[in-house]
Amino acid sequence: QLVESGGGLVQVGDSLRLSCTTSGLLFDFYTMGWFRQAPGQDRDFVALITSNNNTNIGDSMKGRFTISRDNARHIVYLQMNSLKPEDTAVYYCAANPKINSVSKERTDYSRWGQGTQVTVSS
Repeated sequence: QLVESGGGLVQVGDSLRLSCTTSGLLFDFYTMGWFRQAPGQDRDFVALITSNNNTNIGDSMKGRFTISRDNARHIVYLQMNSLKPEDTAVYYCAANPKINSVSKERTDYSRWGQGTQVTVSS
């Protein structure tokens, strides 16, 4: 089970930290990812972190977003700074069971959370 939290309504330039608390999976071995979906849009890649802590951030979010994981607590975080209106979306946490995978493809992620809404107001 993956449960996201930390979303909300913020102003342009604000920061938010999303959390994804997991259970029922061998967390240490999974690549964990964040995706987002705006209304009427596809679900797009945001960030990933592998089991050995390699990270990849989507192009439009580089320099603003960071991803991290706490293997002891089985939580993955998405720190979002300098938020823009175009960051408004439902943010989903996802788990990829392939060890050290760097895939950005949704189909490679076998488990998903229910999503948390992030709204950035101008």
